[in-house]
Amino acid sequence: MEAPNKEVTAQGLSWHHLSHRPRLLIASPAPPPISRMPRRGMERLDLLLLAIEALDLHGSEAMVWSCEQLQLQEAFPDRVALWKSRCRNPLRRASRRGDLNTAEQRGLVELVCNLADRLYPMLRQLLSSSEPAELNAQRWGLFRDRYNDLVEARMNGRRGAIRQLLDPADGEALRQELVLTLAFCCGPGGVQRLEASLLDGSR
Repeated sequence: MEAPNKEVTAQGLSWHHLSHRPRLLIASPAPPPISRMPRRGMERLDLLLLAIEALDLHGSEAMVWSCEQLQLQEAFPDRVALWKSRCRNPLRRASRRGDLNTAEQRGLVELVCNLADRLYPMLRQLLSSSEPAELNAQRWGLFRDRYNDLVEARMNGRRGAIRQLLDPADGEALRQELVLTLAFCCGPGGVQRLEASLLDGSR
């Protein structure tokens, strides 16, 4: 495979053009209790976090940093606790039994939305129809390669959902759906929109 051109790397899939300044945290009323997330929702939540890692070479560090900014230490006191929560995904090679507790469930949803907000310029580039077709194809190709590498390294390739995700014919539409979901949960109300989608379990 040809190496991606510098324009794609610089403009399409780099964390550094985004602001690293902490966002002001405005006090808000305590969120209402949420329902237990179905298995399919947990699978999708972890795949969204994996997509963030594919979009951002420093995604793992950004997750830890964002947990501090969002004050999620109760759910994720360190990176090991965050990793263990993600391993509740039954599609992983080394998955952990049991469900997420309420703090972990809401924390992961908030984390996805926070990181999606920061990656929104990149998401918009990928989804834009006004970008040159060749450049857009290169950006999607780079995302595909990074995402598939992460999936192959961390997920159980014997699972049907993973085989479908890595399938050349079906995988493209599934990856596009993940990017659309990240864009969908950006902005005000993003946490509620993503939460409702994951609790529904049908998407």
